[in-house]
Amino acid sequence: MEKSHSSVNIPKSDIMKVQSAIEEVKTNGSLIRSIFESHADPINAVEWEVDAAVECFQIFSSRWTIEILAALYIAGDRRFNEMRTLLRGISSRTLSDKLSACQRNGLVERVVEDGPPVRVSYKLTDHGKSCGRLLGPLIGYMKIEKGLVKGI
Repeated sequence: MEKSHSSVNIPKSDIMKVQSAIEEVKTNGSLIRSIFESHADPINAVEWEVDAAVECFQIFSSRWTIEILAALYIAGDRRFNEMRTLLRGISSRTLSDKLSACQRNGLVERVVEDGPPVRVSYKLTDHGKSCGRLLGPLIGYMKIEKGLVKGI
């Protein structure tokens, strides 16, 4: 996928709304962490949280997984060849393998419509949509930090 690093100009009031939402997410993240910590076995607490983080990032750091999730989250349900068009540079074999992995992880659903012709499309599961919404604040934060969003 071709990388776009150009900045976007948006009203400063909208940047402030994004930053406020990010702060809320950070506050909620701290709250969630402290709740888990208060109920955890002190001997295994750190290991339990680290394992959960590693599992999460293993799924999302796999090459093409984020691109597939972002494409389906932003563009909506797509057929296989539409996905290949959106994800410039991915081979058919890799796309097929990655879509299967996303299905196994409960992020993507393969929808078969009886024909003729039989039509197959891919869509995010509720879990996949939730992951997209949870990644939104992180993406917004990174865009601001990298200077890709400028206030006007």
